[in-house]
Amino acid sequence: MNGTVLALNAGSSSLKFRLYEVEGDHFSLVLRGQFDGVNENPRLVVKEAGGKEICNMDLEIGEHMQEDMLERIFGVIKPYTANSPLQAVGHRVLHGGGRFADPVLLDDEIVSYLETLIPMGPLHQPANLASIKLFRRIRPDLPQVACFDTAFHVNIDERAARYPIPLEYEAKGYRRFGFHGLSYTYIADRLRDISEYLVKKRTVVAHLGSGSSMCAMRNGKAIDTTMGLTPLGGLMMGTRSGTVDPGLVLTLMEAENLSPAEIKNMLYYKSGLLGVSGISGDLRVLMESDNPNAKKAIDLFVFRACRELSIMVATMEGMESLVFSAGIGENSPVIRKMICDRLGWLGVQLDDDANNASAEIISCPESRVEVRVIPTDEEIVLAKQTARVVGEAAKAGKVPAFA
Repeated sequence: MNGTVLALNAGSSSLKFRLYEVEGDHFSLVLRGQFDGVNENPRLVVKEAGGKEICNMDLEIGEHMQEDMLERIFGVIKPYTANSPLQAVGHRVLHGGGRFADPVLLDDEIVSYLETLIPMGPLHQPANLASIKLFRRIRPDLPQVACFDTAFHVNIDERAARYPIPLEYEAKGYRRFGFHGLSYTYIADRLRDISEYLVKKRTVVAHLGSGSSMCAMRNGKAIDTTMGLTPLGGLMMGTRSGTVDPGLVLTLMEAENLSPAEIKNMLYYKSGLLGVSGISGDLRVLMESDNPNAKKAIDLFVFRACRELSIMVATMEGMESLVFSAGIGENSPVIRKMICDRLGWLGVQLDDDANNASAEIISCPESRVEVRVIPTDEEIVLAKQTARVVGEAAKAGKVPAFA
């Protein structure tokens, strides 16, 4: 295949995109861009692969802001697609439900199905679908592919996937799915690239960011993960609570007279680091604060991360490799050390100098568990999955072939 592919990663308050040149099985980054502060003070920054900034502008919030954002993306990439036409767009989609284990070429029926999953991903699914609908309207001729964050976990251990609820509800699809699958796909592929021996190890990957989760994997396959039906469970996050006692929810509804909508708002938007600290959901802000509640929030984040990690270890009956990734995992030596210092019982021994330098391997040679830092790259996974799906569709005559 030859041409360019656009990878879109739409979040609740940001929109990241990358343009890749595709030549056969080789993918070269052309541009990277990001809209930040979409709901408050939107700003677009775009850089070429070499780091040269080609766009840095503020946008006005208005009724047609999303359309404006997409038009600006097309405007920015136009000179770079003149000789290598844009062949497809890949969208990160949070939830594929029980239906999709692989990326899929989008059509009206699939988009309608994905809308039914919004209650299981109220932070991200609406944003994912909004960009899909706009792109399909603006460029109906362009093949578009949905790449699912749930797909990586579709074959986790059946015991890990089930909830202990009546069979009638399980039959309706209420089960644990897991998320951050594009990130875990990248990490699994990266481990395989490093060493076939390494990918066979019992590994826990800690995707720590504003949204956080962990995945137990072996042989590049997911065995268990910390999130469940929704991306609300598992680790404590920036504004999300992570796992709480279901009885707490019932008690709050009854004793505090809170509606389901108010409970959802509290657990998704007002809990986690923000709720515990009363200051911010941004770990960087809390690290710089001298407020005692900031320290308590950080300590609880680490405590609960270690507790969730122990569940992953129990599922695999051991751990031989630990990988830190995503915003916090890649960039916070302090948090990595706080977590690893609590894992001595597993044989984890951190090399402080390597950790402070964010080296690829940050464990001591004598550590029984090898600890790595691997920057994730969801967008390259989006691009590769999109090119594969569109290539297969072209061979089947469903879409025009790549040039």
